[in-house]
Amino acid sequence: MNIKLKIVSAAIVISSLQACSKGGGGSTPTPSLPTASINNVSQARSASGSVIQFSVSLSSAATSDATVHYTTVAASAVENKDYTGTSGTLTIATGKTSATIDVQITADSLRKANQVFYVQLDAPQNCTLKTSKGIGTIINENGLYFPVDNAGYSTPNTYPGYTLAWSDEFSTPTIDPASWTFESGNNNGWGNGELENYTNRAQNAFVSQGNLIIEARQEDYNGNQYTSARMITKAKKTFTYGRVDIRAKLPSTKGIWPALWMLGNNIDQLSWPACGEIDIMELLGQEPNKIYGTLHWGATFAQHQSKGTNYVLPSGSFDQEFHVYSMDWDADKIKIYVDDQLYFTATSTDFLGSPNPFTNDFFFIFNIAVGGAWPGSPDNTTSFPQRMVVDYVRVFQK
Repeated sequence: MNIKLKIVSAAIVISSLQACSKGGGGSTPTPSLPTASINNVSQARSASGSVIQFSVSLSSAATSDATVHYTTVAASAVENKDYTGTSGTLTIATGKTSATIDVQITADSLRKANQVFYVQLDAPQNCTLKTSKGIGTIINENGLYFPVDNAGYSTPNTYPGYTLAWSDEFSTPTIDPASWTFESGNNNGWGNGELENYTNRAQNAFVSQGNLIIEARQEDYNGNQYTSARMITKAKKTFTYGRVDIRAKLPSTKGIWPALWMLGNNIDQLSWPACGEIDIMELLGQEPNKIYGTLHWGATFAQHQSKGTNYVLPSGSFDQEFHVYSMDWDADKIKIYVDDQLYFTATSTDFLGSPNPFTNDFFFIFNIAVGGAWPGSPDNTTSFPQRMVVDYVRVFQK
């Protein structure tokens, strides 16, 4: 009898609890707090300074003022040199979902590696932290100031019996459009299996401190993994005969192929190699102490002929300082020099039995190729960016 009473009493208690839970007379659950997250931001550096603005966002609108403490943390970017360090408390007002933190970036135009710093959040009030660290990236890689050590060989700006027919000293703020045209794209590897996409962007070619800088980068661009620049003087600055001096400092790494060269200005009518090609300087990046001088000619592609040789520096490599790559060209011969050291000669007798294209106007091409059948592709030893620095190009004629 007592057991039955206990069972009935228990049932009554359970029923009462269920009724309370279904009715409105119970306690109201505590609402969950919104979560706070800070974003990552990239900002290009400028010569006049700039601001990186971070956003702190809530997962839902604040029902009362939400606050977080923040402070900047240095990494590759140095506090109070690359950016102004700051800290404080950020408030996201009731009913709002976000607020911002501004960090001042120091003015600078030096082209160098990008830098990062962090904004760290802590001590949340009326919210919880989901993402507590924001990454700030200062983009320096597109700066237009790139000083270069001027050490190395140099040549005079006059020669007895010659006059200066044309020169580019790259002393103007931008590349001269009256002299240079940019070729663009990959053009099916430019006939060499090259991997780069040529652009006319300042990321790949610009002038600084009296130098032309051509820069090859590893980046995804229009279906290619590398970018560079290819500049030509076709139909703008063309020459037959004379002395050419080009003072330049070269890149060096596996799979990089800088060249200072010329093509016949009649290439659109005759095609290659009938138009002729003069390679004043070519270098394979994996052989930084060796340059090549070469001529190409032939009535048709099937009849292509060439003559060339190479020059190896007695010590050091061509990326360490400036050297001058020169050509002396007349109707009977072409001589190629480095630092006034003759290392290649071709004469008109080399072209017997084939039309001689080297009595016509030629134009200049300055470029850095990436990859291709001759240098091979970049590998895990290749570093980017790679730069060719040209101090001047001068053409003297009698």
